Amino acid sequence: MAIYALTGFSLVSLLSFGYLSWDWMKPSLVADVATDPMEKSLPPTFSRPPHIIFILTDDQGYHDVGYHGSDIQTPTLDRLAAEGVKLENYYIQPICTPSRSQLITGRYQIHTGLQHSIIRPRQPNCLPLDQVTLPQKLQEAGYSTHMVGKWHLGFYKKECLPTRRGFDTFLGSLTGNVDYYTYDNCDGPGVCGYDLHEGEDVAWDQSGKYSTVLYAQRVSKILASHSAKEPIFIYVAFQAVHTPLQSPKEYIYRYRSMGNVARRKYAAMVTCMDEAVKNITWALKKYGYYDNSVIVFSTDNGGQTFSGGSNWPLRGRKGTYWEGGVRGIGFVHSPLIKRKRRTSWALVHITDWYPTLVSLARGNLSNVPDLDGYNVWPAISEGKESPRTEILHNIDPLYNHAKYGSLEDGFGIWNTAVQASIRVGEWKLLTGDPGYSDWIPPQTLTNFPGSWWNLERLTDGPKKSVWLFNITADPYERYDLSDQRPDVVKTLLMRLVHYNRTAIPVRYPAENPRAHPDFNGGAWGPWASEDDAEEWEGFEEPLKSRNKKKKCKICKLRSFFRKLNTRLMSNRI
Repeated sequence: MAIYALTGFSLVSLLSFGYLSWDWMKPSLVADVATDPMEKSLPPTFSRPPHIIFILTDDQGYHDVGYHGSDIQTPTLDRLAAEGVKLENYYIQPICTPSRSQLITGRYQIHTGLQHSIIRPRQPNCLPLDQVTLPQKLQEAGYSTHMVGKWHLGFYKKECLPTRRGFDTFLGSLTGNVDYYTYDNCDGPGVCGYDLHEGEDVAWDQSGKYSTVLYAQRVSKILASHSAKEPIFIYVAFQAVHTPLQSPKEYIYRYRSMGNVARRKYAAMVTCMDEAVKNITWALKKYGYYDNSVIVFSTDNGGQTFSGGSNWPLRGRKGTYWEGGVRGIGFVHSPLIKRKRRTSWALVHITDWYPTLVSLARGNLSNVPDLDGYNVWPAISEGKESPRTEILHNIDPLYNHAKYGSLEDGFGIWNTAVQASIRVGEWKLLTGDPGYSDWIPPQTLTNFPGSWWNLERLTDGPKKSVWLFNITADPYERYDLSDQRPDVVKTLLMRLVHYNRTAIPVRYPAENPRAHPDFNGGAWGPWASEDDAEEWEGFEEPLKSRNKKKKCKICKLRSFFRKLNTRLMSNRI
């Protein structure tokens, strides 16, 4: 039996903020028009292929946008969403690399070998080179393609770089997180390097410019130098609002009354990003693109609650398969939308952008079979039913197995110790260890005399490895129905078995010391030659090896502190 403990919040306070009265399942104001879910959607008939601007933010929490009731100011996002179509049944992945890989390929992680963790800076790994990417398909359709911002899909050899994967130009970082001003990134003590690149060269001269502002300025420059008569695709992957928490002072000042310092800095970063989107939208209008443009806005994963983010009232956070980790902020703004100013509850996943945008561009999808995404433009533009009926959130065979999971608990067809999650219709199933499972209310509602936040904690019991929710009726994941509906559990487990049969081996090779920035002029960048690249392109790193590496790092830290203590003692003597 689940036991709830509510700390710091009363039922009355929750109702006063409207969270328990918020009707999540309220349908669109314009009723959906039923279609055959399996019917392949045809591209719309535009006079010209539209300009496509895809904006992806990093670690922005579900609650952290004005129209979701946030205390953070996002007037641009609010207006664009209100005038377009809000996607309130929109799903992403729980961490960076998986979301980006699925956006770029239209395929689930299990079909690219990237189903475990992220691509780390020193790994000889990248988005598989046999995958035809979204920008490559748009290039085929006659588009000029540009990327600005965070890549995080591998770079150990030049063939992995954005300019080799379909982008005509690139300005941004290759790794997962950098300093917003200096663009330095450390992958452990002493393993630091510069990470801002222009094309395939290191952009040393751009150091000192705040990345959110720099990236928006680059988008404006691209639009100014291109002809609005020719189709263009710009992928803007903001570093914001990932850690480190850094923002220009003028934005922090707006939130000076916030008691939580992390939340204050985070809020400032979100508002700065909002203004960057405003400047991009203004440039689209100034240079004649707007009337024939489609702007897609998406987050990449749930917010990191330890770093100021909020996914309230959803359960969980970044890195988990609870709704707080995988339900994203998403909307589409375009003069080309037929039924604007509405909220859509059509089921949409980040893999759907690949076929949707290629179809909008009048591109050819016949040579990229077996995509996991669907063309959802009719659902977005016309309010039709989504062709998508299920989402495989992931199957990660390398993640720490749940202590009490077993094949027996999975009806003899699935080992419930394995981390996996799937949604089919209104049902969502989780197995293994889904990650941190608390509900964390917005962090500015109290004065935090000695704590970062108040939280509501659910104790599921010590031997839990299977959860089932009716996610339509219970979007907050409060009522586990796995014991009441074993028939549904078994049906969804069989879907996991089906997907697992199509999975390719995990690509998660061991880190290589040659990737150290010291061997690359002080910057992160390609380090493997053509001759030796294949040597390191292994699959999963053995578990024993990973454990050994962690122990080794601990040993080095212990050694460091022993030496430091010895020096301090000798100085005293």
